[in-house]
Amino acid sequence: MAQGHSVDEYLETIYFLAFPIGEYRPLAGGSPTLASRVAEMLGVSRASAGEMLKRLEGEGLIERGEHKEALLTATGRKRAERVVRKHRIIERLLTDFMGYTPAEAHVQADLLGDTFTDDMVERIEERLGNPDRCPHGWPVDPEAEQAENRDLAALSELDAGARATIVRLAEHDGELLHWFYDEGLVPGREIEVRDTQPAAGQMTVKLNGQERAIGEKAAAGLFVRPA
Repeated sequence: MAQGHSVDEYLETIYFLAFPIGEYRPLAGGSPTLASRVAEMLGVSRASAGEMLKRLEGEGLIERGEHKEALLTATGRKRAERVVRKHRIIERLLTDFMGYTPAEAHVQADLLGDTFTDDMVERIEERLGNPDRCPHGWPVDPEAEQAENRDLAALSELDAGARATIVRLAEHDGELLHWFYDEGLVPGREIEVRDTQPAAGQMTVKLNGQERAIGEKAAAGLFVRPA
């Protein structure tokens, strides 16, 4: 998947970079949505990403901010949210009906995104019983996602002694997503922060009665509801 990414895949990537959690503030709490970050997430060259961002800007789907970051326009955001919603419904189809694991479903949903029309997705959603969330805990409805964000925090933001329930798993990194499931770090699981070691880039947590170390990158990708 190193090349040939569609407009929708770029919009989905910009959506996640712009606000993986919280309100739509492209520069808050993270790297600007620059061509280099988009390229990194999609596995393409910086030049390729730059060309596509120019195209998206020309089509009125993004605008460039003062730091040259890509900001979704109202039209771009609406389309990105439709793409994200479709992805989450397809993931549920893959896990609920086709026997894929949640981690596998994310990869397959990326490949299938352009296969299904909007009408097909509506029918799939109805057949699934209108699920609230994708397998990784993200609300299917982006509006519900935004409303819930204020109640959540990344595990990496919590202090020692804090208790929380895992609600969502970051899904843009396939290897990390597989690791979450292998380690039992899944939505609904309760977790307690025992110690934080910022200098070492990790924290110690208690899960299922056992203590374990979690790296900063993984902790930043676990979105929890503090107790």
